[in-house]
Amino acid sequence: MPHLWRSSSTRGSSVLTGTGDGADDQLPHPEQAVPHPSFPIPVQDAGDGPRRTIGGSDLSVFPVILGGSVFGWTVDPDTTTDILDRFHDSGGNMVDTADSYAGGRSEILIGNWMRERGNRDDMVVATKIGRHPDYQGLGAVSIIRAVEAALERLQTDHIDLLSFHDDDPRVPLADSLGTVDWLIESGKVRYLGTSNTTPERLMEARILSASGFTKFVALETHYSLMHREPYESSLSLVATAQNIGVLPYFALANGFLTGRYRSRSDLDSTTRGSRAAAHLHRRGLRVLHVLDEIAAENRCTIASAALAWTMSRPGVVAPIASASQPAHVDSLITAADVRLSRGQILELDRVSGRLR
Repeated sequence: MPHLWRSSSTRGSSVLTGTGDGADDQLPHPEQAVPHPSFPIPVQDAGDGPRRTIGGSDLSVFPVILGGSVFGWTVDPDTTTDILDRFHDSGGNMVDTADSYAGGRSEILIGNWMRERGNRDDMVVATKIGRHPDYQGLGAVSIIRAVEAALERLQTDHIDLLSFHDDDPRVPLADSLGTVDWLIESGKVRYLGTSNTTPERLMEARILSASGFTKFVALETHYSLMHREPYESSLSLVATAQNIGVLPYFALANGFLTGRYRSRSDLDSTTRGSRAAAHLHRRGLRVLHVLDEIAAENRCTIASAALAWTMSRPGVVAPIASASQPAHVDSLITAADVRLSRGQILELDRVSGRLR
């Protein structure tokens, strides 16, 4: 069984412990010091587990990012706290949210947790702007007001990674980047990323960066075994060429790649269940069948195997995955320790194809 990276109760130090099935704990993996053979980005042991660097930044993060979209929406405050505790105590250090998630409630819960735990300096905080009803779009006034509001909800003086949630064709990109330049100079934002953007927009941003504007260091995009074509067709080439770290969201295909949904009778009335239903077809079930075999061979969960595949892709720094229960965090953490063989990766490539 792959191990969890767990920090000790003493801040600044850590210990490595194994987890097992039932009452039998397993020893740490004998090759724990060897980087994942398919990782395209160097992995460092930062004391609390492996770390990867996002693009051209100095943000060093655990290879799986905890998604905050469910906090304050389908996950209540107490459970949110338990999930964040488990993620942090297991070695995770980056949380991704947005000012529009639960109307800002997600940011509030994350901010409350960091204040109560006193661990802001341990965390890499990423949030997105542009969709909040009070600060829509990427105009200068909207960006500044959105960032000020996010800082207040997160109870921090800076955002490590600020991303544009969507493109805003009504505003010249130079104007949006210029506004973020000011925020970076003022210390309120450290780095800039983007989400749901096109290769053409990334190339435009690269040209503007040559004139001194802030560069995108990260790209959040929809990518998983069940959704490959948009990223692999062109975004991958552009992002890799520009040293933009890719952070795939929906990395578990709305829970389908956890193996929870295998027939129509498994579906529920939740938003996640309705989205997972789109993958209940012959190809999707073939992917689950191969993941079943790989999970058994690697003694890990199906979710861990699926995330390990995503981590092996060119340009990918860390997939974003959410958890609705504290126990779900374990599969996210152990994914960083799953070493897929070349044959396993090729088999997953074959059965998943290029889904559109």
